[in-house]
Amino acid sequence: MFDKLDFIVEKYYDLGLKISDPEVINDNRNWQKLMKEHSELTPIVEAYSAYKNAKKELEEAKELLAGSDEDIKELAKMEIEELLEKISEYEIELKKLLLPKNENDEKNVIVEIRAGAGGDEAGLFASELLRMYVRYAERRNWKVDMISLSDTGVGGIKEASFQINGRGAYSRLKYESGVHRVQRVPETESGGRIHTSTATVAVLPEAEEVDVEINQNDLRVDVYRSSGNGGQSVNTTDSAVRITHLPTGMVVTCQDEKSQLKNKDKAMKVLRARLYDIKLAEQNQEIADQRKSQVGTGDRSGKIRTYNFPQGRITDHRVHVAVHKMSSFLDGDIDEMIDALITSFQAEALKNINE
Repeated sequence: MFDKLDFIVEKYYDLGLKISDPEVINDNRNWQKLMKEHSELTPIVEAYSAYKNAKKELEEAKELLAGSDEDIKELAKMEIEELLEKISEYEIELKKLLLPKNENDEKNVIVEIRAGAGGDEAGLFASELLRMYVRYAERRNWKVDMISLSDTGVGGIKEASFQINGRGAYSRLKYESGVHRVQRVPETESGGRIHTSTATVAVLPEAEEVDVEINQNDLRVDVYRSSGNGGQSVNTTDSAVRITHLPTGMVVTCQDEKSQLKNKDKAMKVLRARLYDIKLAEQNQEIADQRKSQVGTGDRSGKIRTYNFPQGRITDHRVHVAVHKMSSFLDGDIDEMIDALITSFQAEALKNINE
């Protein structure tokens, strides 16, 4: 794996020369592309440089062992031990940096949340998940743009779609796709019995037009007046949009904006993301079938996480990690869980490479 590091370093410095070339700078699109590639290689080059320096220091320390001064030899042994540990850490870090990148990791995401089994309690849980992801986005200074929201009228939601715009949003949130389960005593439960409810979460990478080609002849676009609770009209114009993708039967609606054009644009973003997700699933099916772990597969077929309120515990069943901070977790403090998922995925990927 380390064989290509010298090539990467050579490419890195070559890119450095190119981005300082006046002709390249004048070509803004090409310059931005080269700058992005250069910045992506920077952590690899820096880690490799530190690795090589540590290896050099190790050889120098070993040479001191050949001397006659016992004090210096003892110090050299201590330094060698520290350097071997450092080198091992650098090797692991370099392996992680050299893992194949998911081309969608830097993309914005479209998140869809739907209440599952459990009636009103499922709707309330779905609304809490919505708030959790919105608060998480705010913590990372990402922008949230609501696409559609259907509430239950009792404080919960039937479903919601929203876009999160932020660098690396997909890389952090892609593991959230799946069935989330809550166990707690509902406020309406007089007997104190614990109820189990579910909500589903789908995290889709935002798709560009070049990612998915949509034939306009395959679309049926209907416009109608936006409606609120109870079905009453909340708009005097036909601004709400429903798009049906005829080949798949997929239907997307949007009525969040007052402008029909904006609603259509948002609905198209959701449709494009869903079709792109299907395309990715088909491409990755063979790989997914071979994987024993659900981590990183985006599998939505089974429960991925349980929120146990009586015990104040959130457990992710894919990596068997539990955190005990229900209040802050639902307030968007979910990095600890996401980091555990990423670490587990990377460890599995490294294991596959080593095998």
